Amino acid sequence: MSDDLKPTYTKKGEAFERDMDYIGDRILAGDSSADPDDAAYGGRADVRVWPVEPGRYRLVAAPACPWANRSLIVRHLLGLEDVISVGLPGPTHDKRSWTFDRDPGGVDPVLGIERLQQAYFNRFPDYPKGITVPAMVEVESVAVVTNDFPWITHDLFFEWKEFHCEGAPDLWPPDLREEMEAVMKRIFTEVNNGVYRCGFAGSQETYDAAYERLWTAMDWLEERLATRRYLMGDAITEADVRLFTTLVRFDAVYHGHFKCNRNKLTEMPNLWGYARDLFQTPGFGETVDFEQIKAHYYVVHTDINPTGIIPAGPDPAVWETAHGRESI
Repeated sequence: MSDDLKPTYTKKGEAFERDMDYIGDRILAGDSSADPDDAAYGGRADVRVWPVEPGRYRLVAAPACPWANRSLIVRHLLGLEDVISVGLPGPTHDKRSWTFDRDPGGVDPVLGIERLQQAYFNRFPDYPKGITVPAMVEVESVAVVTNDFPWITHDLFFEWKEFHCEGAPDLWPPDLREEMEAVMKRIFTEVNNGVYRCGFAGSQETYDAAYERLWTAMDWLEERLATRRYLMGDAITEADVRLFTTLVRFDAVYHGHFKCNRNKLTEMPNLWGYARDLFQTPGFGETVDFEQIKAHYYVVHTDINPTGIIPAGPDPAVWETAHGRESI
């Protein structure tokens, strides 16, 4: 990879700040959101509405990426596999971002493109921002619809209900909504994004502050999960999906690569049991590819792992061991 194509993630002397300005279009079942609490969740009035239509869209979601992993899990939990197809970019890329290098001929078999970047440029020829996953792409036009990852999973639940499988979980229970929103906000700012704030810190001071925030939140989660099987009680919700994709990457990547090394996930009994419980639940573990996860972080992040060496461990077999959470 030439130096001008190497992506960079750290800025010397600066704290990491995630750009959350995504393509805000929505795929809705009607003219407005089916979620009665949409306004409270931060709905935007300036977005284009696309219709729910089986077969019209392809979810492009790299298994390596935690934000994309969320959408793969929710698609599976809700039984939408035959309604929304999926494209799976490989784990390594340059500044131009995600490629379909693991598909035959290096081309997505449905979209017919080599890089997800092409779908962005088909919609926005001068798209100035990062090419991110997950992304919903319209199959016919091969143009990106949205890459706004929190809304993608939200809308898979609320807008595609007509096509959910029998017995699909209630990922957004109304009676828990207010508390769940607060839990998810803390998980995102302090844990999902907190590991990146540690890993991409540009100074000792910003790293130290990020590290303290992360472990304060991890200890809060360890305590919360001492008395409940899942984050919101006795059933899986969207909050669990959002936390899981960070936890499943923790020991393999974030502990060492991102310097989140106070202790391993396996050394936190409640979080470790909880994470294995989810991993062994249909819809979770089968979306996890540790080989791709490690390849992405250790190869792509050249500014924090310049050798590109991928560690051999840890052994993924530990995820299949008994978790003992059934009685909580």
